Amino acid sequence: MIEPFLGTWKLVSIENFDEYMKELGVSVAVQNLAESAKPRIIISADGDKVTIRTESSFKNSEISFKLGEEFDETTIDNRKVKEYIMNNVVSTGVYEKV
Repeated sequence: MIEPFLGTWKLVSIENFDEYMKELGVSVAVQNLAESAKPRIIISADGDKVTIRTESSFKNSEISFKLGEEFDETTIDNRKVKEYIMNNVVSTGVYEKV
């Protein structure tokens, strides 16, 4: 099920990211840095544990979780979250496999 997503991905385009970050309460300075970053995403799996590593010129991060289970995550600006739906504001990123 996860196999098609495994590997390294690069950001091609992103829509509505600035509105999404504003809704999250991200500072203007961090918004400017984040908007200029072109992250690379590395997705790997070990059994039922999935790891997603994000690498960019702004900051690197890594999360691990089990599919189908809720998990806590720390955002790039160090906030603790469980989900990213913010008052129906959605940001969509398009990635291509490297």
